[in-house]
Amino acid sequence: MDEKTDPSATLTLPTGETVDPDTVFSFNGYPYRFRPLDHAEYAFALSPLVWGGGDMDVPFEDREELREQWGPESRGVLTDAEWRDWLVEARADDRFGDDELDVVERELFGGDGGGLLDRVRRALGG
Repeated sequence: MDEKTDPSATLTLPTGETVDPDTVFSFNGYPYRFRPLDHAEYAFALSPLVWGGGDMDVPFEDREELREQWGPESRGVLTDAEWRDWLVEARADDRFGDDELDVVERELFGGDGGGLLDRVRRALGG
């Protein structure tokens, strides 16, 4: 699937929020970005923040199909505080590894965030 290069492309989520390809949002309990496609069958894909750009992308024909797959864990655009809460919960979830979540944290907030001191600080709620 080829990505469109139109930087002005947007997608209205089932929450009513409008996102562009740089906006991170919660789709089925994980951070994703919208990726417009230049494809005969699919209009856009949702790309996982860490594993995106390949087989993990979820392609959609249209917004109706997105609405159908928008599960109860999908929350749309989150605040920094909500993403930090998500990271704390995700670090206690065996489905996610520290390395993956360190990358998510860097993508969301910049900086390193992956050192031992940072992990201790997060564990203590700081």
